[in-house]
Amino acid sequence: MRENIAATPFTVAVPDAVLDDLRDRLSRTRFPAEEPGTPWQYGTSLAWLRMVVERWRTGYDWRTWERKLNRFPHYRAPVAGLASGPLDVHFILERGSGENPLPLLLTHGWPGSVVEFLDVIEPLAHPERFGGDVRDAFTVVVPSLPGYGFSAAPPQPIRASDVPAIWTHLMVDVLGCDGFVAQGGDWGGIVTSWLGLAHTKNLRAIHLNGAPFRAAVDPANPVTAEEAAWQEADRKKRDGLAGYQMIQGTQPQTLAYGLTDSPAGLAAWILEKFHAWTVRHSAHPPPFDLDHLLTNVMLYWLNGINAPSWLYLSLFDPTLTSPPPGRKVQVPTGFMLCPNDLGVPPPDSWLRRSYNMVHRNDAQKGGHFLAFEQPRLFVNELRDFFRAYR
Repeated sequence: MRENIAATPFTVAVPDAVLDDLRDRLSRTRFPAEEPGTPWQYGTSLAWLRMVVERWRTGYDWRTWERKLNRFPHYRAPVAGLASGPLDVHFILERGSGENPLPLLLTHGWPGSVVEFLDVIEPLAHPERFGGDVRDAFTVVVPSLPGYGFSAAPPQPIRASDVPAIWTHLMVDVLGCDGFVAQGGDWGGIVTSWLGLAHTKNLRAIHLNGAPFRAAVDPANPVTAEEAAWQEADRKKRDGLAGYQMIQGTQPQTLAYGLTDSPAGLAAWILEKFHAWTVRHSAHPPPFDLDHLLTNVMLYWLNGINAPSWLYLSLFDPTLTSPPPGRKVQVPTGFMLCPNDLGVPPPDSWLRRSYNMVHRNDAQKGGHFLAFEQPRLFVNELRDFFRAYR
């Protein structure tokens, strides 16, 4: 990797007036009536959200988390890849230890952000500081998706399949990578899958926590009994989880008014996903550090929720998560699948319909946000899998 040639250093610095406005809005929150049933049965627990709002207003310190973010080098760069022209992309770039650290591209999803990876960047880049081998070091690149965090919004909604062209320009043209590997979950998993499908010249391997691609079934290769049983189990598990997709994929502008005006509303909308996609049906709160969760919410509060929802406009196109007929991801692909994710982990035969699967690891616990929830497991998994592609 040569020195970046078109990137400008960037520092996360939020004006005091923005934080004062946030505290004022939090102090004037209007809460709804008590929910029926048990906590979390119909959405975010009222008692828990009251506590979250109070913590956010009086105990949470954004400046502490701003410093945690800024301990890593941040950049913005105009990156090509869209027909409309270059887009200013924000990314963290932590250069790895040793003589030849492997460039690693980490892509977040919704309602996540680069904040998901704060606990894994340093162990991945500098394994020798954490009891590991310096030969496993990565140069870690963590961009914010277009319209998310500190990346500029595209001039019009784009598809997740449009992002890999931007990422390829970032890694190859801006950062000078002759070869790199990539990992993603949620939207990041879809982006990384398309990256592995269409932009393979410099890409050595990919890793996914989740299995976003679903190949069209060929009559010559019909669904097996095992696959049919999995499809039914997966459908049942996902039942009741798609309401947010319908709203964000059809009326994102209407949704944005309330979530842009009310920090409590924004927190309730986002944090419910960290519960449902990790400990669904539990009366307990999401198993994450609350201030860390609030920092993730802050990136949506500071920069807006509207543009991040635009990706969902394309979600109802079945080709978004289906490789073109007769094609599949050919680059070596590894998986780590968690039992508490949105769906049921598919059988190997199903994964091989869409991917050149060379590795699979089924975690004993955990949900949708692997790097955030289980950072040590995530780090060890990526070290082990990508060791063969250095």
